[in-house]
Amino acid sequence: MIRPLTDDDFDFVYAAFLETFSDYIVRMNPTREQFAEMLRRRGYVAQASAGAFQGESLVAFTLNCIEGARGYDSGTGVVPSFRRRGLGREVMDRSSSLLRAHGCKRYVLEVLEGNSAAAALYSTSGFIETRRLQCWSFESPDCTVDVTLSSPLLDLEVRQTWWTVQPSWQNSIASIRRAHDRFIELGNDDGYAVVFPSNGDLPQLAVRRKARRQGVGTRLLHAAAAVSGKPLRIMNVDDRDNGIARFLEHTGAVRTLRQIEMEREL
Repeated sequence: MIRPLTDDDFDFVYAAFLETFSDYIVRMNPTREQFAEMLRRRGYVAQASAGAFQGESLVAFTLNCIEGARGYDSGTGVVPSFRRRGLGREVMDRSSSLLRAHGCKRYVLEVLEGNSAAAALYSTSGFIETRRLQCWSFESPDCTVDVTLSSPLLDLEVRQTWWTVQPSWQNSIASIRRAHDRFIELGNDDGYAVVFPSNGDLPQLAVRRKARRQGVGTRLLHAAAAVSGKPLRIMNVDDRDNGIARFLEHTGAVRTLRQIEMEREL
């Protein structure tokens, strides 16, 4: 049976997510609390998501998030024992109609470059590649924090004028503000960074155009790593911005994987 999910289905969703992604290209094994926070930040709407049930077990799902008139597929999966039955396509088709009913006009997702089966499913469902995204890891040998960079309650709307490209869904201002996890803002009039100490997530770092190539970004990156106390996760950097890639390479960051962002009309 395929039906819309509800908030009461959360434990079924969590169990199915762990089973589905246990053999994924990048193994995902969040705690229950980490999984809930991931969905919260992305704007998860259970009623706009679809699940296929076998008895009381959730065996396939599409977990959708909503921001304005756009929907976001935060994860589509089928547990291993139920694959190759067309369930992935069925839950995606059902979730598309649910998103339309919630007023969504566009549907966006990301897929790992090496996941050719998923990319093919999305392509035949009408998704078109919009851009490529890079993921990085950064570990700083410098454990000191430059206190001159501390600046609470940054006006992110003003600072988005410093952006060269638009952030991906999970790095957006709306995503940051939905978080329950504590995040730290660092910056001054030349640049800023937002970091989540709980997992090292660095969703945003930007430098004002006139202040670039003066070491501001490097100081921000090291300061973010210091306050986090763990390697930074720099997810979904727009592949079209060669300047960001050169900057990260110069600082010693390591590229970990690449994703394809895809989008379709609903």
